[in-house]
Amino acid sequence: MGVLIDASFLIDHERGRVRLEPYLAGREDEEFFLSVVTASELLHGVHRAGDPNVRARRSAFVEAVLDRFPLLPVDLATARAHAQLWAALTAEGRIIGPHDLWLAATCLAHGLTMVTANVREFARVPGLDIESWAGER
Repeated sequence: MGVLIDASFLIDHERGRVRLEPYLAGREDEEFFLSVVTASELLHGVHRAGDPNVRARRSAFVEAVLDRFPLLPVDLATARAHAQLWAALTAEGRIIGPHDLWLAATCLAHGLTMVTANVREFARVPGLDIESWAGER
């Protein structure tokens, strides 16, 4: 079983609102991944920081996260799942944010569970396994 970690949780972790390790404890048999979309979201936060000290701190955090978890690219299977999901959610009037749509498609294409602090958005995606990592453990 594999897990895709959303930026919402990682940002909460960086800000000291939650701790990562309790969520990983006892799950050594599972694989944890990030999407290249999540990498971009995290790096965007680095580039948006106006204060050099904040930028340096964010950069160190993001690079440590990127070193720790393997990145999944947007491949053809993900593109196919994305297109199908995008069409279906649009037809139902339940569209989600564009980055979250790519993350959901990655999970569906690769049989992964989406772990997030943003369950409300991902709950609109039929067939998506979601695990909330919103609270302190």
